[in-house]
Amino acid sequence: MKKFALLSILFISVFTSCNLDDVDNNNYLGTEVLPIESVEMPEYFVIGETYEILITYERPSNCYQFYTFLYDIHENERTVAVVNAVYANDACVEETESVTVSLDFRVTGTETYLFKFYQGLDENGEELYYIVEVPVEEE
Repeated sequence: MKKFALLSILFISVFTSCNLDDVDNNNYLGTEVLPIESVEMPEYFVIGETYEILITYERPSNCYQFYTFLYDIHENERTVAVVNAVYANDACVEETESVTVSLDFRVTGTETYLFKFYQGLDENGEELYYIVEVPVEEE
């Protein structure tokens, strides 16, 4: 429940803090958090290194464009969600498309990292996460 509240607050802050100079105000509808379908991560991290984490999600139409990540840090736990900007447009094609985006992650700790990737809600409205533990090894 704590994570849901945090995710909701983060979603609201992203929704209300976007730079309106960068979008067409007549077509911009807001932002939407989309479920993550899959993730490509290394088997282990080396402290001080930066890794590209590939995150794949399905966007419902071409009127959805990647905007940012919701990224929450609590000790060695990272919660990640994908946020898309949504536009209204006569040229929208309502066809799902698999999109892969990358998140650069710099390893600063020596303990195992726990990543929780948001995968939507279950039938009871509970948040679902894909959980990955990645140990940190010496070089």
